[in-house]
Amino acid sequence: MSDVKIIECPRDAMQGIHDFIPTDVKAGYINRILKCGFDTVDFGSFVSPKAIPQMRDTSEVLSKLELNETTKLLAIIANERGAEDACSFDEINVLGFPFSISETFQQRNTNSSREESLGRIGKISELCTRKNKELVVYLSMGFGNPYGDEWNPNTIAEWGSILYNRFDIRILALSDTIGAATPELVKEVFENISSKLPNVEFGAHLHTLPSNAKEITEAAYNAGCRRFDGAIKGFGGCPMANDDLTGNMPTELMLEWFDQHEIATGINQAYFNAAMYYAGNVFPV
Repeated sequence: MSDVKIIECPRDAMQGIHDFIPTDVKAGYINRILKCGFDTVDFGSFVSPKAIPQMRDTSEVLSKLELNETTKLLAIIANERGAEDACSFDEINVLGFPFSISETFQQRNTNSSREESLGRIGKISELCTRKNKELVVYLSMGFGNPYGDEWNPNTIAEWGSILYNRFDIRILALSDTIGAATPELVKEVFENISSKLPNVEFGAHLHTLPSNAKEITEAAYNAGCRRFDGAIKGFGGCPMANDDLTGNMPTELMLEWFDQHEIATGINQAYFNAAMYYAGNVFPV
């Protein structure tokens, strides 16, 4: 039994790479990840290939995956059409929708306003209910933004409350899209929103420097978070933000912290080491 849920995000790691990664290489990497014991693998997305060309082969990758009964597959979508595409595959268990606290970034990321995106979430939530899929909403720019849009911990809680009360969204992942979070801020944000929405499962999708990874993991865990996203070696980031992003939370550093504090993750270390080794075939050094 695991004490925390670990979500590995090869999609987030790969999506911003300029050169196209061959489909067989993507599938080979994800198949190694699927053996590790992660709760969920964020494997691909059904979005415009013009916006994210790296993910244009998500359905082909899916056809090559060696699935199991313990690890869920998550696909990112940005509108109803993408959700319908994702829901057409029985193998996909979870859909993820990025909803930004920043109006500016919501326009950049999904070409829609926050209010328009709420309408999309409502329709996608209904579709997920009909198709027996889970829906995760990512509260992006959850720890600040570079655009000057209003931001404070109460703003996050207000939007989280709207998503829960209006659409019964039960999983919200707080996302540090630009690597702005400090341990103190992570603690404040998680404690604030979880106290107001006790029936919601909160996740941490944090972009960070490797030097801060364990401190931020510790802060989120101590604030009650039990769902953590990461990417092997910290590869990736959001290509729709800016060009000097910090990377994803390095999964191996999270696992080290959990192991040091005797917190069970359910990850098979030998398979995880094999996946880390294979990452050298996927990502440019």
